[in-house]
Amino acid sequence: MTDAFRRVFGSAKPVIAMIHLGALPGAPLYDESRGVEGLIEGARADLEALQAAGVDAVMFGNENDRPYELKVDTASTATMAYVVGRLRPEIALPFGVNVLWDPMATVALAAATGAAFVREIFTGTYASDMGVWAPDAGEAMRYRNRLGRRDLAMLYNVSAEFADSLDGRPLSDRARSAVFSSIPDAVLVSGQITGEAARMEDLEAVKRVLPATPVLANTGVKHDTVAEVLRIADGCVVGSALKVDGHTWNAVDPERAKDFMARVKAAR
Repeated sequence: MTDAFRRVFGSAKPVIAMIHLGALPGAPLYDESRGVEGLIEGARADLEALQAAGVDAVMFGNENDRPYELKVDTASTATMAYVVGRLRPEIALPFGVNVLWDPMATVALAAATGAAFVREIFTGTYASDMGVWAPDAGEAMRYRNRLGRRDLAMLYNVSAEFADSLDGRPLSDRARSAVFSSIPDAVLVSGQITGEAARMEDLEAVKRVLPATPVLANTGVKHDTVAEVLRIADGCVVGSALKVDGHTWNAVDPERAKDFMARVKAAR
């Protein structure tokens, strides 16, 4: 376990709960009638429900900004910073940020808001719904340091959603290589799309080759699978399972969130 991961999350297997912001200004699904204040209102309700449920950390993301961009509009990052800044006095847990799918914007947002961690695709080359995708971990890590955030924990998603790796190596080899060459604080394993579970055999294979690095399940963890996931993984990111009717784009359901965390505590 890296020092940064332990400092942010402690030694237990953390549950990082998603706060999916509504679509941001300029995105096709942006609700002009509710405006930015509507984004804050929705995020505040989710934050209150998740903190009451006892999750270990929260992460703000722009999953509603479909279709996604590889270089996001400056307005997207600025609006996310404003929303998180408005909520900052109410955040009682470690929090992270993720600006899909732009590593540089994600690091910039973390520096602006004081986030403790980031999640993003930092390594690899992919054929994706957004075109050819080739992030630069070296650039992102150096940017983090230039912004004075060497303490920022970097969570590397090594199996990109909405994409297929152009690297022919097995996922476990790509994960091991990413740890050697890029020094992430944790490695995340995903399913094919938001809300779809990572394959258990992928989790097992990556954890097998990275015994000293935190490996987290990044998508599709559900109430009836979380105990099995935590048997293998060192934590998880969860979003859809905590929403009303288990639907990604709904608000957080306080009772579903409490039930999920009760199962987590029993598993841990």
